[in-house]
Amino acid sequence: MDVIGLDHVALHVSDLAASRYFYGTILGLSEEDRPDFDFPGAWYRVGGNGQQIHLIDRAIPADSPPPRERHLALGIGDPTSAELRLKVSGQTYRGPKPRPDGALQIFVRDPDGHVIELLGPIPR
Repeated sequence: MDVIGLDHVALHVSDLAASRYFYGTILGLSEEDRPDFDFPGAWYRVGGNGQQIHLIDRAIPADSPPPRERHLALGIGDPTSAELRLKVSGQTYRGPKPRPDGALQIFVRDPDGHVIELLGPIPR
């Protein structure tokens, strides 16, 4: 087997409109065309290397938000501007906090409680 990279991450969301706002407006990801599946959803481009986040519109039990250990991490260039964007938009978040290697981490939850880590560059 020759794994060449991560193609996409798929997340179940219970309110597609709220999730579109979070991923498209709050995080600033570009929505892409998706095939005409028999269920609603949305695809977002992450960076310039073809990676994507796929949102699948499917009910999630309210009493079982995903644990923090299960998360996806998005690399960001400027943690200060990312924090400002979260603050201005009224999002609840944790951080920025340095990892042991010095990279700054910010954690935010999407409308369904999925943990999104915003990870700054490792200082050189």
